[in-house]
Amino acid sequence: MPHRLFAGLPDTPLVTTDWLAEHLGADELVVLDATVLRVTGFNGSVAYVSGEEEYLVKGHIPGAVFADLFDDFSDPEGEYAFAHPGTKHFERAAQTHGVDNDTAVVVYDTGIGTWAARLWWLFRSYGFEVRVLDGGLAKWRAEGRPTATGDVRPRRAGEFSAYSDPEAWASKHDIEAVLSGDEDAVLLCALPPREFAGDEGGRARRGHIPTSLNIAASLLLDPQTNAYLPVARLRELFAEVTDSGEPIIGYCQSAIASTSDALALALLGRTDVRIYDGSLNEWAGDATAPLELSVPALAAHAASPTLPAAASSATSAEPSGRGRHSAA
Repeated sequence: MPHRLFAGLPDTPLVTTDWLAEHLGADELVVLDATVLRVTGFNGSVAYVSGEEEYLVKGHIPGAVFADLFDDFSDPEGEYAFAHPGTKHFERAAQTHGVDNDTAVVVYDTGIGTWAARLWWLFRSYGFEVRVLDGGLAKWRAEGRPTATGDVRPRRAGEFSAYSDPEAWASKHDIEAVLSGDEDAVLLCALPPREFAGDEGGRARRGHIPTSLNIAASLLLDPQTNAYLPVARLRELFAEVTDSGEPIIGYCQSAIASTSDALALALLGRTDVRIYDGSLNEWAGDATAPLELSVPALAAHAASPTLPAAASSATSAEPSGRGRHSAA
């Protein structure tokens, strides 16, 4: 059931900047900044780092608490980067950030929303509804709204109970079952077309899982506003994915960008979506797991839009391996 602060809003995973500006400072509202930054080293290598320094120095939405997706909202013992945490770990992380059973939560990031979508999916997978700020900090700033610098101490949280939804996640076994014909599902990859095709990427084994369709997370946004495209346009974009009516399993490199696809599908009313948490970190790491380099029609004809400046902190490639500075 939606939180009372969300009463009267459309039944979608999003809130607008107007709504947040009107409700900012409400006692039961927690705003989380989920930013992770993509950086390029002197040798051209790509790594991902916490966005906390940018949050502290360059600013954030007033009252927003920084959410660390490296450790607090991931399994620090996981084999792959950003593996989803266990129930007790997630409950502690939520409470540490001021979230309890009576809290309304809005999440955002400074990029194209993939990290906010990942945090949205984590909460959703544990039975707790949160909303994503449509357009993120980029849209908030473009509209001339206020920001603040420095740290924000979370509110004192009461009881928080998480209930793991086994239907939120897919495993490597599930992917193998789809490929063998034992399970019906559409495989949807959210990586950029050139990574999907195998022309780019930091993995030793490039390409995509056979039979997959490709809708890059960057294609979901209006390049002028950084907000999600209208539902009618998203419906056109996902037509080939949704036409069969089969359940959908999303993946990418580290199950980050795929949650943006999942959010867009939720806007279309699809609730039969699972995320392959191991994604290509796990699949491509198995030398016996098949990969393809061919480009299906969706990827071949999808022209990447010109993204706003905020996209520099978003994912084009994604983290692989384990650790705070995982190379892509």
